[in-house]
This record gives sequence, C-alpha cells and structure tokens, in this order.
Amino acid sequence: MPTDFTVSLFHRPGTLAAASAALGQAGINIEGACAFVCGETGVYHLLVSDAERARRALLDAGFDILAERRVVLHPVEHRPGAAAALLAQIADSGISVDLLYLTADSQLVIGGDDPDGIRRVLG
Repeated sequence: MPTDFTVSLFHRPGTLAAASAALGQAGINIEGACAFVCGETGVYHLLVSDAERARRALLDAGFDILAERRVVLHPVEHRPGAAAALLAQIADSGISVDLLYLTADSQLVIGGDDPDGIRRVLG
C-alpha cells in the first residue's frame, strides 16, 4: 500500500539528507518525495511502499513523523492539461485533494479525505 509520511525537519543543512539516509540504510526505497520550509520548520513528504519499516527507521533515527497516510498513485501523461483532467474528475466527484506531488516515473501521488473514492474515480 503506497504510504505518504510527513516528517518534521529542523531547517538547517543536512537534515533532509539524514532523513533520506536513515531510510536508505534500512533498505527502504523512497519512491517519491517533496520537501519545503514552512516558517522555521522543514516539511518532508515521502512516499514508500513499506510503511512499517519506514516508520521504524525514521523514529529510530530521531525524526518526528507528523502524519502517515495511504495515498493513491496514478500515472499521468507528460502533456499540458493531463494532470488537470485527472484532478477535475476527482473534484467533480466531490472528493477533496489535499496533497499532490509527482514521482520520478510520472505518477501522481494524490492524498485526500477519501483515498478509496479517488481510486474508484480514476479507475
């Protein structure tokens, strides 16, 4: 089951590398990720397929996990408007999307209040 973790990081050099290294040392592949700073805190979203091992690796390395949730992975064509069309389908069904980023292999990571509904809408 694809799982997105939201990890809190100190906004200083090396913390993003350290969180990534903790997963790598545990044999966890990061399948997608995005990171940004909000105020004085770094926020790291990362996609993994083995949530239990990823959770343990992050906690053992001293990182704070702010959230953990199931997300939907869906392929998206590399052309103008492709993502917008998928998002419109979800919106038209009345489901809210609150997380979106792209994996290296052109899949959208979609989080929302009803992941099973998103999966049904997108087929």
